[in-house]
Amino acid sequence: MKRLALGLLLASIAGAANAADLPAAAAPYTKAPAIVAPIYNWTGFYIGAMGGYGSENTSDAFGIKGGFAGGTIGYNWQFNQFVAGIEADGAWADINNSVTQPFFGVPITATAKIDALGTVRGRFGYAFDQVLFYGTGGLAIADTKLSASVPGLTISDSHTQIGWTAGAGIEWMFIPRWSLKVEYLYRSFSSQNFFVGQLGLAQGIPTGTVNINSAQVGINYHF
Repeated sequence: MKRLALGLLLASIAGAANAADLPAAAAPYTKAPAIVAPIYNWTGFYIGAMGGYGSENTSDAFGIKGGFAGGTIGYNWQFNQFVAGIEADGAWADINNSVTQPFFGVPITATAKIDALGTVRGRFGYAFDQVLFYGTGGLAIADTKLSASVPGLTISDSHTQIGWTAGAGIEWMFIPRWSLKVEYLYRSFSSQNFFVGQLGLAQGIPTGTVNINSAQVGINYHF
C-alpha cells in the first residue's frame, strides 16, 4: 500500500514538472485586413464650369483673339480602364480684333468678334485610376459679328458659323466626384458671307475659313 501511494505521488510530481515545461498556448493569429486603394469610376453624368483663351491661327493683322467662359455638361462610360463619353459646352466669348485703315483718305474701321462659342464632342481616353487622358472631337459653333464704320456711318452683320473641332486633354479627379481638366481644342469654321445686300454688296464679303487655337481649363462635379 505504501509502495502504491509512493508511486502515485512520484507520478503526480513528474506530471506537474512536464506540464511546467510545456510552452504556453499561443494566441490565435489574425491577419490584418489589406489596405484597399480607392478606385475612381468615371461612369455617370457631370456638370461644370470652364474658361480659356483663343486666337486665330493666322499671321494676318485682322486675326482675332481673346477669352471665353461658360459651362459644361456630359456623360462618361468606363470599360475597365477605357473611358468613352459625350460632352457639350457653351461659353460667352470676347474673341475680337479691330483694325483701322485709310481708304482714299477716309479712315475705315473694321471689327470682327466672336461673342459666343459652343461644341458637342465625343471623348475617348484611358484612365489611370483618378487621372484620365483623352482625345476629343466633334461639332463647333460660333456666333460671329462683323462691323465696318466710317465717320457718320456704321454697318454690321452677324451669323452663326458651323465647323468642326478636335483636340486632347487631361482630367484629374482630385477628390471623389470633383475633377479638374486642361484641354486644347482646334476649331475650324467654314467661310461665311457677311453684308449680303448691304451697300450694294449683292454677294456680300466672304470671311474665308476661320481657324481658332484654344486652351481651356475647367472644373466638373460628377453625379
